[in-house]
Amino acid sequence: MNHAQLTALGRALRLLGEHGEALTVDTPDARLHEVRADLRRALDLLDESVGAGAPSTRCPEHPQGPVDESAPDLCLLCETRRRAHRRSEYGSRPNVAEPVRSAPSRYGVRGDRPQPQQRWLPELWNGQEWQLCGTPRRDRQEAEAYLAAQRRGSRPAMAYRLVHEFTDYEVLRVWGTPVRTDIEPMGNL
Repeated sequence: MNHAQLTALGRALRLLGEHGEALTVDTPDARLHEVRADLRRALDLLDESVGAGAPSTRCPEHPQGPVDESAPDLCLLCETRRRAHRRSEYGSRPNVAEPVRSAPSRYGVRGDRPQPQQRWLPELWNGQEWQLCGTPRRDRQEAEAYLAAQRRGSRPAMAYRLVHEFTDYEVLRVWGTPVRTDIEPMGNL
């Protein structure tokens, strides 16, 4: 869409907005025909300015690409790339047959149990309780840098804290003072 088309379309849409504000129960039919003509003019301008057909996928990289109904963004090209990446994470399986065990263990084997994971959870005080304010991080310095950026932001919270999660939760550091605030104005009268 070039600048002239954009200007003409904006003017036509503003005119339609003015028509909408002026509509009443007593609007005469001649005025309604004028609104219809302006509406058709705006639609024609929109048809001229749209270059391609409607996108077949929700993918910003391939809007006209082939469709895969099972993909979250309907894009076959991106879904193929994602599937190849998932396959490469598993690696190639060797063709060696696994030895047959006599009986499976009631409690499982060591490889079946998940490994403990540690994460750092950035939280903010919303006036009532602590809530998660960002993605849990695997790196403590990254989580502290994120909270520092939040504190310097345009709308910082009253308090922030960093919680270490490793089989249990441990509060590592608190910035600010959490004060419980009443959400009702005038003290809940």
